[in-house]
Amino acid sequence: MLLKLFASLCATLVAYVLYRALNMVYRELTTPLGALPGPKSTHWFFGNAKELMDDNSGAEERWIKEFGRTMRLRRFLNLSQLYTIDTKAIHHVITNTHIYQKSEGQRYGLGRIVGPGVLVVEDDEHKQQRKIMNPAFGVPHIRELTSIFVNKSIQLRDIWAAQVTQSGGIARIEALSWLSKATLDVIGLAGFNYDINALGATEGTAPDELAAAFEAVFAAETSFSLIRFFQMRVPFFRRLPSRQDREIAVAQAVMKRIGRRLLAESKREIRENGTFEAGRGRDLLTLLVRANTAKDLPTHQQLSDEDVIAQVPTFLVAGHETTSTGVTWALFGLTQNTAAQTRLRRELLDVSTDTPTMDELNALPYLDCVVRETMRLYAPVSATGRMAMRDDVVPLSEAFTDANGVAHESVRIRKGQFVMIPIAALNRDVAVWGSDAMEFIPERWERDPPISNAIPGVWGHMLTFLGGPRSCIGYRFSLVETKALLFTLLRAFEFELAVPAVDIGLKGNAIVVRPMVRSDLAAGNQLPLLVKPVVR
Repeated sequence: MLLKLFASLCATLVAYVLYRALNMVYRELTTPLGALPGPKSTHWFFGNAKELMDDNSGAEERWIKEFGRTMRLRRFLNLSQLYTIDTKAIHHVITNTHIYQKSEGQRYGLGRIVGPGVLVVEDDEHKQQRKIMNPAFGVPHIRELTSIFVNKSIQLRDIWAAQVTQSGGIARIEALSWLSKATLDVIGLAGFNYDINALGATEGTAPDELAAAFEAVFAAETSFSLIRFFQMRVPFFRRLPSRQDREIAVAQAVMKRIGRRLLAESKREIRENGTFEAGRGRDLLTLLVRANTAKDLPTHQQLSDEDVIAQVPTFLVAGHETTSTGVTWALFGLTQNTAAQTRLRRELLDVSTDTPTMDELNALPYLDCVVRETMRLYAPVSATGRMAMRDDVVPLSEAFTDANGVAHESVRIRKGQFVMIPIAALNRDVAVWGSDAMEFIPERWERDPPISNAIPGVWGHMLTFLGGPRSCIGYRFSLVETKALLFTLLRAFEFELAVPAVDIGLKGNAIVVRPMVRSDLAAGNQLPLLVKPVVR
């Protein structure tokens, strides 16, 4: 009996897999994207993905030059996807969020890191979370949080200063890991009034349990594994237990336990202090809870405790990895343009305080240029993708010509097909930014007008923080934190790259693209700098 049942299950599984495979082949043979030009697939499984992941290939630039601004690429299993840097097409995709959404597999993978947070949910659920969270990320609250940014920047400055002194006046410092600790501390305090103290941890001490749990989940979900690949695409494989799943479950239990405690503390803060005293209840989680329990908010529009708790790992992802990566790339860019580094330092040293306010940071014009140029040239998130929830027609500002010589001013796309939005490629597009688009030149932001208004981004006329209803809710938070770190570090130190510039490459995970040293791949992501004190 058991043997027959097992045989029946196997037959059912084989039939299901065969059906899915035949359906996939049929859909690929009849795809409307077949009319698009594009490069040939270079691998039966990875398609064009390996070329996209190879930071030294220059593949995207070559393809755009050869095939135009809109093309067909092959993703995993050689399935067709739409690739476009056409601004009209991108505007259509990122504003029509009822048509273009994260796929079920994308939501599953990201949800394992952050739970049902604002980065994962779609449609009305996303609108509900976003509406309640928006006030916490407004200008008045970021102004209140700036002192946290500055204080942690000063703590990092003092740590580096001690290392420089111990090294006799110049030290080799791995910037990425230290900046990651600083931004982790910042989001702990500013996000939910939780002292992670990554900067203060001494060698040999156990890491904070929330940080350790988050890093365990993040590392597991952003590294490639075959089982994870199939879990994201075939729900059946999610039922198969794995060591990775068990580790993630343990780490998630820790994050939820701490999240419940933080939520309870935020609720108690609100009960005890209906109107917050200066410096109390200013963290994002408490502000979120306050907005969620407002008397004028109908009960059916309030978030559940589970949804609120999900914002804890969401804040860690969005407010930690991206900002530390962005500041790291800013320091790299300033080592490659020493005139810009000197000019920026001169502007910063003219400020009479070590503890500037948000308004004082935003009033520094060249600092703003440096941050804008960093976010353009080194966008921490280099690309994103959306799946079509139904058949659609994507309009184009620049027509493409098919194999028969026929020009098309739009692209038909079928339900279930992917659209790749290449953030970095559009940010570096020579048609928009000029022939020096691949160079770090902050002065380009002093021109009038400096860029194209056609790019549908929420900030800076670039795509770094996306645009439309799903644009980055915390972009102001990230920008002011970035300015605070650069302000403090550039006033104190001169920076030089510790390895040849050609040895620096890109290594991305599922979320951000960080620097690595090609001659030292075993060390993982890093940016080694030579740091010496500024002589005033």
